[in-house]
Amino acid sequence: MNERFFYVTEEEEAERIDKYISSVAEELTRSYIQKLIKEQAVLVNQKPVKASYVVSPGDQILLMVPPPKELSALPEPIPLAILYEDTQVIVVNKPKGMVVHPAAGHTTGTLVNALLYHCQNELSGINGVLRPGIVHRIDMDTTGALVVCKTDEAHAALAVQLKEHTITRCYRAIVHGNIKEECGTIDAPIGRNPKDRKKMAVVARDASSGKHAVTHWKVLAHLKGYTYMECHLETGRTHQIRVHMASIGHPLLGDVVYGPSKCPLSGLTGQTLHAMTLGFLHPADGRYMEFTAPLPEYFKNLLTMLQM
Repeated sequence: MNERFFYVTEEEEAERIDKYISSVAEELTRSYIQKLIKEQAVLVNQKPVKASYVVSPGDQILLMVPPPKELSALPEPIPLAILYEDTQVIVVNKPKGMVVHPAAGHTTGTLVNALLYHCQNELSGINGVLRPGIVHRIDMDTTGALVVCKTDEAHAALAVQLKEHTITRCYRAIVHGNIKEECGTIDAPIGRNPKDRKKMAVVARDASSGKHAVTHWKVLAHLKGYTYMECHLETGRTHQIRVHMASIGHPLLGDVVYGPSKCPLSGLTGQTLHAMTLGFLHPADGRYMEFTAPLPEYFKNLLTMLQM
């Protein structure tokens, strides 16, 4: 049982207990939190409460999360585009539409299913049986380079590099509108959207839910009504590029969550975002390694179609 303690401060707003926990334990869904509350796995001041309970300053909250269930996903012979592989790590070029790890509604066809088959269970176990080998992730409709760890030692080493923001991560994106400047930096904290907890948003710097987030960008080409650009992540927050570009009025083409609710191009599913360059220090010998994932065909076709 994983026990976590939270203390409601004077600065935090009064809100329902399930909403409060979802803001401080972002990896848990609201429905799962409500399930834990119903099972009396959430105590406030040592007593069980209902999901409608409104937290107050001074409340001490105990959250008891049971260990993850055994992995139901099975190895599947799904082809992998491998950019590099050795005994410690494997770098893959993830295709569009592939979920990284099993979750509700996606128990088969994930990258983990493919990795379990290819690596024959030789994957790190630090993230538990639900996410073997996964040290970082990219969204389902984002394509590109992703590093997976085969050993716990490699996983721990890369986790430190991620925490210290020393891993190189450069993306290619197509965004709405014509960006006149050649380059720039977006330095704006990201946290849960207070109006929709399923989404992220740029929040006030003094907001308790906000995390430091910096994206460097430069224009690569001007297109018909759009801009082709490179985005370099200094930090790696959830949906960072999508949220940052939307915050300056240039959401990603195809992103119906942070951009127009209907994609203007028929046949395009999800955001046009590609993790092109990934660089890190090899966990075994410390040498710097950098990998480039070629643009997917759909992305190259869009660039050709939208050329001025």
